[in-house]
Amino acid sequence: MLEVRDVTAGYDGVPVLRNVSLTVGKGELVGLLGANNAGKSTLINVLSGIVPVMSGAILFEGQDIAAMSAPRRVDAGVVQVPEGRLVFPQMTVRENLLLGGVNSTARPNRSRALEHVLSLFPRLGERMEQKAGTLSGGEQQMVALGRGLMAGARLLMLDEPSLGLSPLFVQFIFGIIDKLHAEGLTILLVEQNLALTLKHADRCYVLERGVVAVEGRAEVVRDDPRTRAAYLGM
Repeated sequence: MLEVRDVTAGYDGVPVLRNVSLTVGKGELVGLLGANNAGKSTLINVLSGIVPVMSGAILFEGQDIAAMSAPRRVDAGVVQVPEGRLVFPQMTVRENLLLGGVNSTARPNRSRALEHVLSLFPRLGERMEQKAGTLSGGEQQMVALGRGLMAGARLLMLDEPSLGLSPLFVQFIFGIIDKLHAEGLTILLVEQNLALTLKHADRCYVLERGVVAVEGRAEVVRDDPRTRAAYLGM
């Protein structure tokens, strides 16, 4: 579904990613791992169309989308759930969710999508008229995930979904991720939590200083000494 070919990208002409290549097959859950400042969020923003590529290609279902605008990528089904959740705090839960479904592809299916989101997150159904800024961190993560699903995601990119959550909420969120994966949704999961990602992902890539240091099945990545080096500098 997604193929990244030799992508170099960064900020103000300074590369953060260097010749990064990866693939995500339809229905796969692929983990993108790395320590702080490895380039994980930059790559997600490149795939979302927020950060432009300097060189290389991004193919989504065979079409090069490297020059496509961010809104058109969402229309195509490339959807990011951002790090830190970034809900609209003065808007209600309902408004946040419905806002996720305003793109031209998702709009006709908003009612059905909302039913699906509320079946995954019944707690949100109890808080639909509550301002999102008054929710707990875990509840805000539910809103952020629900908003991404409302957008008609065909490739759902999750940027650090466990960040700042209690262990109980982390377990719950990863249970939802597993359920979405079982439903056939294609997921690119960006995480610092090595053990958690290796437990849930089909395959993983490890970024180190903007390059792919390790790639392969989760158990292969787990046992590769370069993974430890990328995290611990050892």
